[in-house]
Amino acid sequence: MALAVLAIALAAVLRTVGQSIDLTVGLRDRTEALWAAEERATEILLRREWPGLQTTEGTMSFAEREWRWRQRVSATPLEDLRRVDIEISAPRSSQVLGRVTLFVSRP
Repeated sequence: MALAVLAIALAAVLRTVGQSIDLTVGLRDRTEALWAAEERATEILLRREWPGLQTTEGTMSFAEREWRWRQRVSATPLEDLRRVDIEISAPRSSQVLGRVTLFVSRP
């Protein structure tokens, strides 16, 4: 009887540890994706170029990993201001892990 109770308790502990590891990996991925999105936004701001109204995609290397980015530029009610939405995902995934929005003014 004691062994059965111990086996059930150990199974519950192992399941909890497994869930904790999955959660930690997911949080790491989301954090790195957000940092990658901020890196892409910083590149845009440093170029000081007026972005065209378009959607572009590409890949980048950040934190020793490859990331896929999608950048959508849209107009705003102000003529001299554009909205840039950046989404980051893993290379073989459609799930967006990081998202940043910035506004760029005409130089």
